[in-house]
Amino acid sequence: MKATLEELLAFVTVVDSGSMTAAADQLQQTVSAVSRALGRLEEKLETTLMRRTTRRLELTEEGVFFLERARAVLHAMDEAEQEMSARRQMPAGRLRIDAAAPFMLHVIVPIVAGFREAFPGIELELATSDHVIDLLEHRTDVAIRVGPLRDSTLHARPLGASRLRILASPGYLAAQGTPQVPDDLRSHTLLGFTQPDSLNRWPIRQEHADEWHVRPSIAASSGETIRQLAIAGQGIACLSEWMSREDVTRGILVPVLPEHTVDVRQPVHAVYYRNTQLASRITHFLDYVSERLRGKL
Repeated sequence: MKATLEELLAFVTVVDSGSMTAAADQLQQTVSAVSRALGRLEEKLETTLMRRTTRRLELTEEGVFFLERARAVLHAMDEAEQEMSARRQMPAGRLRIDAAAPFMLHVIVPIVAGFREAFPGIELELATSDHVIDLLEHRTDVAIRVGPLRDSTLHARPLGASRLRILASPGYLAAQGTPQVPDDLRSHTLLGFTQPDSLNRWPIRQEHADEWHVRPSIAASSGETIRQLAIAGQGIACLSEWMSREDVTRGILVPVLPEHTVDVRQPVHAVYYRNTQLASRITHFLDYVSERLRGKL
């Protein structure tokens, strides 16, 4: 059996205080508890560390040798606890974040510089995936997910919700004409997703429904690919506002059928496995992102 920190502390405290009674007072234990801890330590080491008389305690040669090592262990433990406390105050370590490529490029990347300046001890590892990943399998601390959540084993922190808009480039509309009513979309090139099919349900109001299930003329797995196709004049797309706001501001994409578009907003969550105590680097990242994205999605 190996010595415990409690036994090492009892030994060092007895030596430093000069008596069992003084050590017991300092450790807020009974004299018998301190004596038993010393007895267990000597039994495990199979040696006598100190000779006890009614008047004094005297270290044996083995006790002198072991005292230096015991002090080193306790000192290392104190330093480790202080470092952990400091990390809670100023977080450090590697933080692995996963998000779909468009969200990573348009939302996370622009705030990385500010986050690194605020928390220089955190080493970011950014991964992109257009599919839902297993956080444990991919050793991921936080994943950003857009849309409804399905995994009840995860803890989710809402970051906001983003409006969907139907968009096309001015060049495409000039060449193909601007749809005036939803039925006009049937004669246009529509850009959509290969999967999931739910992303091909556009928020367009019709007589008996508030969505239009499109059949894409061009399908892609990534929203960024669809955005680039729309900018290149290849068709009409349904894009999140966080991905397209700057394009609309610059005029390279313009709204299509705005008066027929239903105000549908996709929820955005940061998800992570439920832990009793989150690492401070995760907490600080979530707080930072939430603050920066408030009202901007």
